[in-house]
Amino acid sequence: MIIDEVEAIPYRIPMSKPLHFASGAVHDIEHVLLRITTSEGIVGIADVPPRPYTYGETTASVIGILTGLFREVLVGADPLDRAQIHARLARTVGNPTAKGAVDIAVWDIIGKSLGVPVHRLLGGYTRKLAVSHMLGFDSAAALVDEAHSYIERFGIRTFKVKVGRRPLALDIELTRSLREALGPDVELYLDANRGWTATEALQVLDATSDLGLTYFEEPDDAREILGRRRLVQLSRIPIVADESAPSLGDAAREIQTGGATALSIKTARTGFTESQKILGYAEALGIDVLMGNQIDSQLGSIATVTFGAAFEYSSRRAAELSNFLDMADDLIADPIRIEDGFVTAPTGPGVGTAIDEEKLAAYRIDRG
Repeated sequence: MIIDEVEAIPYRIPMSKPLHFASGAVHDIEHVLLRITTSEGIVGIADVPPRPYTYGETTASVIGILTGLFREVLVGADPLDRAQIHARLARTVGNPTAKGAVDIAVWDIIGKSLGVPVHRLLGGYTRKLAVSHMLGFDSAAALVDEAHSYIERFGIRTFKVKVGRRPLALDIELTRSLREALGPDVELYLDANRGWTATEALQVLDATSDLGLTYFEEPDDAREILGRRRLVQLSRIPIVADESAPSLGDAAREIQTGGATALSIKTARTGFTESQKILGYAEALGIDVLMGNQIDSQLGSIATVTFGAAFEYSSRRAAELSNFLDMADDLIADPIRIEDGFVTAPTGPGVGTAIDEEKLAAYRIDRG
């Protein structure tokens, strides 16, 4: 079995509810669908979410690297030789979501060729993951209503609250309003997307210390080295590295040098192979991991479930799986269902998803 072809198809789907956060806003999902086809006609698929303000990748750069340098690596290669493929991809600097998608698509091929779900090939620890929903910038009243709606409709009991605004009182009051409205049994944690300085973030931590928050993700820019380390030392709750830890090496640096005390793993940027390395590193150190969301489509969210549910350590916490609910539509043929606050890992061969070709034709943007 060898790889014959590599396709990179850009598509755009509007958000039914734009997501606003400290480092930007998303009004449309503009992603790239990766298809890798083998000599036997097996097609591995993955979603690529370019994030120019986080990783520097754009739709055009993702298509260019996948159909250029990465195609040269992939065509003629055996998908089972994953380590060799990764070694050759690693010669190219950056491009994390393009590399992550290649890894997921290759695993998809392997699973389909064996007739086995990738979830089981990776470990198969549990069939489902609890869901954490992300709340973007809005008024306190609107976000309380949104949280109540997701509790009632989907049984979700964990919420990630986007913060990072000024004046700080806006987000302090928002967090307090959510806690008062939702009660002590709903988990809340914060994500400032580097929106504050370390000093400001510490003020927020002090002002919300009685609210039972569980994590604080990227409270400031990790490059603010001394301030960040002082914040980590003084924080009563784990400080999560996300944008500052997009790879195994970055994650190790942030943890070992005191820049964070927990890690966000996103399969969109580290695939399944490097995500497993990061997970093993975190487990060895005894630090928490969160399965994060790259404002993923359902295709991307299924990849997160496939990996997160495969291991005991990554299935302990609620995973960020519900951003697709803010999208007007999606490409997959069998939509994700959130039931009683959980998403179940697919049971079909490979990653377990298929593309609705009519929807792809409607949303792709490489044809007039």
